[in-house]
Amino acid sequence: MHKLEFYFDCSSPWTYLAFERALKLFAAKDLDIVWKPILVGGVFNAVNQAVYDNRANPVPAKANYARKDLQDWAQFVGLNIGQPPVFPVNSVKAMRGAFYALDNNLLVPYARAVFKRYWSDLADISQDEQLRNVITECGLESSGFFNAIADQSYKDRLRDSTDELMKRGGFGSPTMFLDGDDMYFGNDRLELILALLK
Repeated sequence: MHKLEFYFDCSSPWTYLAFERALKLFAAKDLDIVWKPILVGGVFNAVNQAVYDNRANPVPAKANYARKDLQDWAQFVGLNIGQPPVFPVNSVKAMRGAFYALDNNLLVPYARAVFKRYWSDLADISQDEQLRNVITECGLESSGFFNAIADQSYKDRLRDSTDELMKRGGFGSPTMFLDGDDMYFGNDRLELILALLK
């Protein structure tokens, strides 16, 4: 059995693509996907501040192409990815909640609902009201969810997972590790992993 550790933050559209594609591409493979929620803003602040420089001073031609590229991929995967009015978004509550979903064996429906709420419905997932809609959709219990994301142990789990990624050389989302230290970054690297599995 192979193991793919999948570090992710729902605030990234490329991660939305990779998340959905990983579920489809690896469904029939001898592969265990280990979901690892992180806070990508913490990663950027610590090891990849160039992201902020690029956002503040984009190369117009590159930015225009990046928008087209994202829509090409969204069409290819069959997802509706729009331009949320709140971007970047504070995803800390949503990503702490991912650990609660993991504990309740509902990580995939939870993450799908968060991705959709932000990237398709264009809602502000930093707001409790939007998270209530998400947890209702995926079957989580509301009081347990909000108690968990306010609990220090869940705060620590998100911080520890984010720190773990950086210690392993990661610098963004999605980052994947196949069978240990074989690292891949980005939606378009899934085919390389698939080729190795074949």
